Formats: sequence, structure tokens, C-alpha cells
Amino acid sequence: MQTTAYGSWPSPIDARLAAAHDGHPEFVGFVGDEAWWTEPRPAEGGRRTLVRRTADGTEEPVLPAPWNVRSRVIEYGGSPWAGVMRAEGPLIVFVDFADQRLYRWEPGSEPRPLTPLSPVGGGLRWVDPQVWPGRGEVWCVMEEFTGEGPTDVRRAVVAVPLDGSAARDRDAVRELSDGRHRFVTGPRLSPDGRQAVWLAWDHPRMPWDGTEVILADVTEDGTLSAPRPVAGGPEESVVQADWAADGTLLYASDRSGWWNLHRLGADGETIAVCPREEEFGGPLWRIGLRWFAPLDDGLVAVVHGRGSTALGILDPETGEVVDAAGPWTEFAPTLAVHGSRVVGVGASPRSAHEVVELDARTGRARVIGAAHDDPVDPAYYPEPQIRTFAGPAGREVHAHIYPPHHPGHVGHADELPPYVVRVHGGPTSRSALVLDLEIAYFTSRGIGVAEVNYGGSTGHGREYRNLLREQWGVVDVEDCAAVALALAEEGTADGRRLAIRGGSAGGWTTAASLATTDVYACGTILYPVVDLSEWASGETHDFESRYLESLVGPIAEVPARYTDRSPSTHADRITAPFLLLQGLEDAVCPPVQCERFLARVEEQGRRVPHAYIAFEGEGHGFRRAETMVRALESELSLYAQVLGLNPPGIPTLELSK
Repeated sequence: MQTTAYGSWPSPIDARLAAAHDGHPEFVGFVGDEAWWTEPRPAEGGRRTLVRRTADGTEEPVLPAPWNVRSRVIEYGGSPWAGVMRAEGPLIVFVDFADQRLYRWEPGSEPRPLTPLSPVGGGLRWVDPQVWPGRGEVWCVMEEFTGEGPTDVRRAVVAVPLDGSAARDRDAVRELSDGRHRFVTGPRLSPDGRQAVWLAWDHPRMPWDGTEVILADVTEDGTLSAPRPVAGGPEESVVQADWAADGTLLYASDRSGWWNLHRLGADGETIAVCPREEEFGGPLWRIGLRWFAPLDDGLVAVVHGRGSTALGILDPETGEVVDAAGPWTEFAPTLAVHGSRVVGVGASPRSAHEVVELDARTGRARVIGAAHDDPVDPAYYPEPQIRTFAGPAGREVHAHIYPPHHPGHVGHADELPPYVVRVHGGPTSRSALVLDLEIAYFTSRGIGVAEVNYGGSTGHGREYRNLLREQWGVVDVEDCAAVALALAEEGTADGRRLAIRGGSAGGWTTAASLATTDVYACGTILYPVVDLSEWASGETHDFESRYLESLVGPIAEVPARYTDRSPSTHADRITAPFLLLQGLEDAVCPPVQCERFLARVEEQGRRVPHAYIAFEGEGHGFRRAETMVRALESELSLYAQVLGLNPPGIPTLELSK
């Protein structure tokens, strides 16, 4: 074991390796008895492909480049594909990212468009499809722009003909919902085909604030009649609704303060199926996420937990949940069932996300796709700690601490390690405790990482989630600082060598922290919100255009709060060096936010060392391997220059002075 300065340890985990393993399988489904899912391809322009697991266990990617299976509905997208198995083989429908059209594909043929292009605004987009061959239709959500503005948009539950007749005729798309709600999810048909259910909500609520479960009757001609709300409301968040095999309507609601599973009784009353102080749901950032899936025998596959998630089988009669045995400590909100087979996506601190199949009869779980394969010796992986810190006013602050870790190097006894506080996006979201080679990139070089699930994060019930109501830029900043300072005070971290980084809402918290505290020596800000007033006045997309009303307050009532909390307003207070990274095609946090922020930083008399890198072809979140490599190496170079580190082989980031 060698004694070497923190931040200078040699590591086999370079930026290219981390980029190659970024992203994970999503949106699992069954096509007949075959499991299918989407997978990222960072080296192929960041596209996502569709993968099929054939009967003999072979993984077979379908839809070669440049096909990119990804929807842009509400910008964050959602379930982009569905399929059925016929005697002649699978029939797949999917959304292609490039033009957002819905396509039909069968092996041996080229994809054929089912929907038209639109010259208006952002055009026509589709998500959460369900294929009904007997009706000759695909039922899904349509997002239609009615003007050039980001909020000139409407959404509806629709039926798209499978014969391609709507490819040039918008009028051939049948609208099934009445258009009274701003946001909807895809419909789910009851087992007898006589009813359909979906979720709906309206501005200014976000789906984790309040949604409604809409139930409608399906007529013989395939229209939906008498749509009516049967559950949910302005202060009750329902994030998924689906049918049990016997026709019982199940849904995940937080009416108790936790997203728990409920069923609709015969007389319309709500009945808790498994009341627990843990989550059986999560924030509905994308349309079509699934935390539960009913099985034919009445049992229900569930993704559940408190602060982390497990895959289990719930018996609705007894409320008992039996979890799958295995190494996985986190499961993504995607599930599919076929007979007694349950497919999900699981990960752990020692393994990346992989496709897992659970046999509900035997309880046996196994990996069936995207199997984790250690790209380096696992001895280089970090060894995280789950910790809870005391925040302001005595509130709990949850965090994952990743100390520096290397199989052949330790730091000097008289030296404390530098630490980077990583702030998750959302902000209504959380950091999951899973293997992330971006974190290992730093810890294997002798730099600690602290992921903070600050007040407002999910996974700990509605009360914890609501701590951020009208307190964005306050509670998140305070909680991150509380963790950083506690690590320094207890002798875990060097208080003079603390950094902070985050993307999207995490970029906001990073910029706000640099502007309002002196805790950090530097920071990395990725595709952030930095100007609340402009962001709330038309600079973002429709889905989040009224989000700030709950995070900050109604702008008409508290306009000064929007100004006072914005990092752009206090750019003159920023003295710590920073790196700003931005995608030029970002519709959520557009580049103009960064440009104004930089102009204000550069207006001040003293010069703050900083760098700004804007990436062509990248949107909200980086997906291309070359982008991720440059971003990660630039971030490390910033820390090296400011914190006095000497990582070998890293290109030097030029900082303006």
C-alpha cells in the first residue's frame, strides 16, 4: 500500500470508461413471452436502441442506427414503445427521437410511419403506446403544439390507426379524451375491454402535488364516454393506475403521506391495500413509469422502499410483501409481467443497472439482460455509507457518503481528503445508491463524494418532500452545506477543499450555493436554472412552466423572491472558481440562462476564474460519449487547479482570469 496525496492516485477508471457505462436499460416490456427493453448507446451519438431477448436467451438489438427510440413528450419523454406477438412474429410500435413520429416495425422490414409531421411549433409527439391489434389501433398520448411558444401545446389520449392512414392525415387520429386536462397519461384498458383509466392533472400542479384518476366507459365503436374522476385530487398525488386480472382498479396514491397501493371499492370508496410508511411510487417525471404490475393470479409485483427500493410480490389480501433475493438494492420504476414472470431493472453499489427476471411462483430472481460486467477490478469501486445528518432547525438530511477508495493507495496521515458534494436534479427526485463510474472516477483518485438527498427529495414521504415548498434555494442550499460542514467538522473531509456540483435543479443549487455561502472552494454547474424570473416567464417548457409556484411561490404575489433567490442577481457575490456546462439544444434550461449569468459574472470589477463549455447537439442532460468525456475531465481539472491536486493524465481546463 502506497501513501500518496489525495487527488493524485492513479486510476484505471478514466473518463471514456465512465462515459461508456453511462445510462441504463429502461422501459421493459413483454412481446409474447419475450422480454424487450431500451438501452443507451453513448458511442452512437447517445441514441437509445431496442433490445430483444429471444426464446433461447440471446440478446439481440433491433433498430440499428440512426433509429433512436425515445419520446420528447413533456420534454422528459416516457415509455416510447410497445409490441405484441402474432403468429407471423412481433409487431412493434415506437417513437423515433429525430422526428418524434410513431412508427410500426416488423422484423425483415423497414419502420413505417404511423403519424404525420407537423410544421407548427414543436410538432406532434407521442408517448406511452398500447397496441390493440383487434381494434387495429395504437392507444397513446398525443402532444400537439398549437403555436411557436413552449406553452402553446395541448395533450390528449388518442387512437392511432395501425394501417398507416394517419401518416399524412392528422384527422385520421381519433381523440379519445375531452381535452379538459393539460396533462394525461396513456390509457389502460380493463380486462373485459369495457373501461379505460388514465391519470390527469393541470397547471400549476406537478404530478407529485396532485393528480386525478379518470375512469371512462369504452363503447362498442371504441370511443370513451362519461369520463369521471374516481380518485386523487389537488393535494393527492396518484402516480400510476392499472387493472388487476379480476377487473379491480389499483392505483398508487400518497393520500396517507406515502405513495401506497390502493384499490377502488365497488361503491367507489378508496381501500388501502398495503398501508406502510414507505413508498410504492415516486415522482412521475416521465409518462408510463410503473411501480406496480398486477399478475394473473391476483398478486402484484411492486417496486417499493424508503430511501431505496426493492422488487417484491404483494399479496393484496394479506398486505404481505416478499422481496426478491439477490444483490440488488435499487430498482427502477419499470416493470412488466407475463404469467408468473416479472421483469424489472435492478442495481446495487457494486453492480450497474441490469434487467432482472423474478419468478413469482418460486421467488427465484436472475439477470436476463444487460448483465453487469466489471470493466475494471471491483477493488476500485467506492464503498458508500448511508448516513443521516442534522440540518437546520433539527431536520434530518439524508446522504450517501463515498470516501476516497483505492486498493493500492492511501492518503497521508496528516492530510484530509477533498470532497465534492453532488446535488441531484429535479429537485423533486433523489440520488439512488447504485454503482456510478462517474463517482468512482473521483473516489479512485482520492476525492470523496457526498450525495445529498436534501429536504424536498423523494423516498421519505410527502412531509419530507414538501420541505421544499416555497423554499427552493433555501432548504436545498442549507442541507448541502450542513452535510459538507459536518464532514469537515468530524474530520472526514478537508473543510478548505470542498467543492459542489449538480445538473439541472442541481445546477441551480450549486450556483445558489456559490452565490450565498462561503462553504465551497469551487463548483461545477451543469445545464442550470439561474434566473427564476425569466425561467418562469416563458424560458422553459410547458411541463415545468408553473413548477416554481410551489418551489418559490406565485410570481405575481412574491416577485421580489424570484429576484432575490436567483444566482444571476447575486453574481457579484461569487468569488469561487466555477465550470459551467450547457447543451445548446436544451429546451428545459436554455443556454440563454447561462449566457446572462456569465455576462453578470463578467460585469463585476474583480475577475472570477471560470470556464464555459457549450455542446452542440446536446439537450438537457448529456448523452454523447465525447461530451461526457470532455465534461468529466474538465470537472476534474477544475478541482485539481483550485484544490491543489495532481491527477495524472488529465487535460488542463483553461480558466478565464
